[in-house]
Amino acid sequence: MTADLNVGKTDRILRIVLGSVLVGLAITTADLAGGDKAVAWTAGLVLIATGATGFCPLYALAGIRTRGRVERKRRTATRT
Repeated sequence: MTADLNVGKTDRILRIVLGSVLVGLAITTADLAGGDKAVAWTAGLVLIATGATGFCPLYALAGIRTRGRVERKRRTATRT
């Protein structure tokens, strides 16, 4: 069984960019305390992972889809 992609192109790009910013802040900012740094790392990596894969488990649970019909048709056409 494969996961149905539910994150659209714009959403994916924003997730990857924001995730990269959070990871970058966690690496470069010395002012962040240990807990804050861990939150930035975790949130950043989750955003990058969901942006890269195109699947968000929270969206799936909530029934949210930011992926449009055109994107779904394009993916289905390339599967055959």
